[in-house]
Amino acid sequence: MTLLSCEGISKSFLGVKALVDVSISVAEGETLGIIGPNGSGKTTFFNILSGLERADAGRILLEGRDITRTPPHRISAQGIVRTFQNLRLFGGMTALDNVICGGHKEAPTGFLGQIAQTARVRRAEAEGREHARACLADVGLGAYENAFTTQLSYGQTKRLELARALNGRPRILLLDEPTAGMNDVQAGEILELVAAMRQRHALTLIVIEHNVPVLARFADRMVVMDAGQKLVEGLPGDVVRDARVIEAYLGTGAA
Repeated sequence: MTLLSCEGISKSFLGVKALVDVSISVAEGETLGIIGPNGSGKTTFFNILSGLERADAGRILLEGRDITRTPPHRISAQGIVRTFQNLRLFGGMTALDNVICGGHKEAPTGFLGQIAQTARVRRAEAEGREHARACLADVGLGAYENAFTTQLSYGQTKRLELARALNGRPRILLLDEPTAGMNDVQAGEILELVAAMRQRHALTLIVIEHNVPVLARFADRMVVMDAGQKLVEGLPGDVVRDARVIEAYLGTGAA
C-alpha cells in the first residue's frame, strides 16, 4: 500500500530549478534509497517533504491526504520525521536531553495544566523521559545518557541523532546522509542499525546517501536524481548497473 506520494514536485530558487516535476512514492514498510550527485536536488526534496520549504508546484499525499501546505510541526506530528546531513545536536546538553527534544507530540493537557504541574503532566513527562531512555538504548547509547554531546565520538553522535528522531515516534523516517564522514565498515554498521530499527518499530524509510554500494545492500528500491529530475528508479541491482546512472553519478566520482 502506498503510504506517501509526491506528485510533480517542482522548486526554483532565484530562477534556478532545484526540482523539476519530481514524482516519487513509497510503500508502507519500504526502504527507499535516493542517490545523485551534489546539487541534484535531494536535500531540497527532503526540505519540501518535511515542510521546511514549500513547493512551487505539485502535491504531497500522506495516505491520500494532501499535506502539501502543512507546516513542519504538524508534518512531524503526523509521523514524518527527518534527520539532517549536518548534525544539529545541542552541545551544552546531555545525550538524554537531546533525545527528549525530539519528542514533538503535543502535550496531553492545556497550558494551565502544565503550569500547575498536575499529576497527568508529571506522569506524561516521566513517560516521555523513559521513552527517550529507551530510544538511546535502541541505538546502543544506553550507558551514555548523562554524557554531553561534546564527549561522544562522531559515530556516537550519528547514533544520537537517530535516537532523537526515533523519539519523535515516526511512521516515515527521512534520513539525510546518515553515514556521511564514515568509512564503509562504519557506514554498514549504521545502516544495519537503521534496518533493525525499521523492523522493531515498523518504520518506512527514505534514505539519501552518497555511499551507493552500502545503501544498495539495504534499500528495497532506489531513485537516482540528477539536475533536479528523477533520472532512474528501480531495484538496487538494476539501478547501479544503469548506463545513465554511471554517466550522471558514479562516473563523476561523486560517491
